Amino acid sequence: MKYAFVIDQRKCIGCHACTVACKAENDVPIGVYRTWVRYIERGEFPHTRRYFLVNRCNHCDDAPCVAICPTRALYKRPDGIVDFDSSRCIGCKSCMQACPYDALYIDPNTHTAAKCNYCAHRTELGLEPACVVVCPERAIIAGDLHNPASEIARIVAREPVRTRKPEQGTGPNVYYLGADEAAINPEAAVEELPHMTMWSTLLKPQHEDESAIDMSKSLRNGGQGFRGDRQGRPEQEARVVYDTPKNRAPWGWKVSTYLGTKSLGAGTMIVAALVLALRGWDSALRPTLNALLGIGG
Repeated sequence: MKYAFVIDQRKCIGCHACTVACKAENDVPIGVYRTWVRYIERGEFPHTRRYFLVNRCNHCDDAPCVAICPTRALYKRPDGIVDFDSSRCIGCKSCMQACPYDALYIDPNTHTAAKCNYCAHRTELGLEPACVVVCPERAIIAGDLHNPASEIARIVAREPVRTRKPEQGTGPNVYYLGADEAAINPEAAVEELPHMTMWSTLLKPQHEDESAIDMSKSLRNGGQGFRGDRQGRPEQEARVVYDTPKNRAPWGWKVSTYLGTKSLGAGTMIVAALVLALRGWDSALRPTLNALLGIGG
């Protein structure tokens, strides 16, 4: 058995129902996400097209977060789900550094790592993950890849699906169908609005609202819009217009102090072991050397 996701981006309407359902089902705090939607736009008004990309843990075959976790709080289940045990997590953020998909975050309430775990508590009861149940377009398909009769196995076998960052060699198990290149490849789109929120744009101090200026100019030009880009970019260049804050892993003084004291402790133990080994060697060879040199009768 090997659980996986297929996300049909041709059907996704960017409604965030999956995000809301995930937060409600798993009690995810405000400001962090296990599932989130990224918005990409191409073209200029009024000839603009928007694309979406649903992001989450990829439940990798060779999960780097599992390999790097010092307490084995993250582990790979026999059914393919990468799950976590928060009671063993020490909040070191190593998993966040290792994950190439920004899938992990530190829970602000428990101060331990967390991520999508495929709604394992539902899967064990034979239920689908919450995001799959609520999707109004059925753009998210979950199931067993090793079961050839399952819908997800048929899609992966017959359709041109893609994965994110395959060059990392992690073996991701979230497959995308019909995803735009700029959406699935982070290097193919520019971050136009790094401070974008869902309902408003936070402008820098003493800067005018450029979108409002462009709109007024467009109206004065008879509603034709601007074909040129105000920053000189090609008209069809893709740009990120909405994304969640990145799950950064700032290592504060606690982690730095821990690593420093750990290094000092390890060095002290190595020196002590060498001293003890040399003393033992000296005690063992001293009688032989004395006999050879004729010392001590």
